[in-house]
Amino acid sequence: MSKSIKGTTTSGFSFEISEKRLSNYELVEAIAEVDTNPLVLPKLLKLLLGDQADALKEHVRDENGLVPMDKMGEAIKEIFEAQNKVKKLPSSPK
Repeated sequence: MSKSIKGTTTSGFSFEISEKRLSNYELVEAIAEVDTNPLVLPKLLKLLLGDQADALKEHVRDENGLVPMDKMGEAIKEIFEAQNKVKKLPSSPK
């Protein structure tokens, strides 16, 4: 059974990211590039969340049908913070 990281953002978006997805080298490349090229963000989001990326966009969509960048950015930040917290937890004994 594949390990995964599950969580919910403060806005209520629930996500699950497989360990395989997190260890994808192309995700690392996109993370490294996004600071100098913000246009990589949609690719990074797809690499990180897969099909859940569209669900996140729908979750933050406003009453005018627009997807606010600040809400997307906050959700992505929270997802990465959740992933980092899990990595810092001590492993359970085998």
